[in-house]
Amino acid sequence: MKRFLRNARGCTMALAASALMWPLAAPASAHGAPLDQRVDTYVLPYGAHAPSLAELRSGQGLARLRALADDGDTQARLAKETVGPAASFAPRARRESARPAPTKSEGVAGAVSLPDPPRTMTAAECVAGLGTTNKFFVKSRYAACSGATFNQTWLQNGKPVGESHFNVVVIATVPSISREIQLTYQFTDMLSTGQTGITTTGIQTSAAIAKSWPAGVQYSWGGTQLPVTKPWVALRSNGTFSQTVDASAGQGNGGSVDLISAIYQPSFKIKPPMAWKLGGATGGEPFWLALRWDKAPYLPNSATGAASLAYQTPLVYSTADGAPERGVARHIEKAFTNPGSTVPPSATKKVPGQNPGDPLTRLYTDSKRREENRRRSVYNCTKYFGDDYAKNGDQCDEYPFASTYQGAVGADYDPHQLRDNFSVMPVPGDQNRDAGILLGQFYDKNRVLDGPDDGFWMEIIH
Repeated sequence: MKRFLRNARGCTMALAASALMWPLAAPASAHGAPLDQRVDTYVLPYGAHAPSLAELRSGQGLARLRALADDGDTQARLAKETVGPAASFAPRARRESARPAPTKSEGVAGAVSLPDPPRTMTAAECVAGLGTTNKFFVKSRYAACSGATFNQTWLQNGKPVGESHFNVVVIATVPSISREIQLTYQFTDMLSTGQTGITTTGIQTSAAIAKSWPAGVQYSWGGTQLPVTKPWVALRSNGTFSQTVDASAGQGNGGSVDLISAIYQPSFKIKPPMAWKLGGATGGEPFWLALRWDKAPYLPNSATGAASLAYQTPLVYSTADGAPERGVARHIEKAFTNPGSTVPPSATKKVPGQNPGDPLTRLYTDSKRREENRRRSVYNCTKYFGDDYAKNGDQCDEYPFASTYQGAVGADYDPHQLRDNFSVMPVPGDQNRDAGILLGQFYDKNRVLDGPDDGFWMEIIH
């Protein structure tokens, strides 16, 4: 496959445009004067139900169309779960991204296995995930998408005479142990009604790396060369194409993790016939996707590293009878729902990790602090449950985990953390062990990094 280099500023690549035929002159009105023809474009939430042409003609639809375009989450460019440097680049969605139903761990005591995160996504899955209310659908750290609806109002002498629209989604996926990220574009629901110039309208699709951390990273591109302009009618018959991007190791932040973060910026522009003036948004950059590459020595494939998407995802524990980790899951659920009944006692206790807005962050490099977290937890188990709390094979379970910065000694290191903002409880030893196995697998399978540039939260199911 032929590949192309572009730096972090997104230097323009070769244009592969389809030839379009434009009318040479504006048509005349019944009185012989040229018509004032204009097409206004509105960028709407994906799948939004735009007003009909009849509503636009009556004057009742324009306000609703503008309200849809001004929706707060339409303006948000990043998923709420975005982590790392990319999280501060632009406004994030107010609502959590759509996610698939949580999946329980597999196996029996001593041989548990966390399901592998999915790495593929079909256009149908993306569309179903977005629905009409979700800005992003995050299936996993290796499969996520966003989309938008573009609505065009065609006007003659200021009066609506036609309407058209199309939907577009962009799906980001990462193959197993790979540094290559694939971006698949899908145009759908290309419809028009009334008098329009849509049959000779083109849609230009562009993409760039809007920003990199660190700056100056060189990216390698493959697949469809962008920007590309395709006729509306051609996209209606075949609206799918893909490109790939990767960043070679050794360009990262200089630390052992060799971390690269980036904002991938798709953009779309309407190219109407020459007889029509372009108004409204003319096109847009309705969403950005957060990409990431690492070569962490404590993660799988440490020799060459791998790519992922810079989104938090939850670690799922089950309280169901028979679930290997059920004792730990019940302890965490209690800490979430009834913190006042947990020990050590604290009137201000509100343990983190309940949602992506208050995540847990992995503690790996500071082994001394991990040991301190564990000792503080055992001390409190002994204090509140007695010296013999482990006599029946129980173990001291702590939440937040000792392998997180929010663990038992967090307040000793961070003045912003509440003191005693953790919970301990004796749980059966085999269940504590299996929960720990699942946590370790979660870290590896999701390439969770040490420190504040990453995070995750807990989801407790029954």
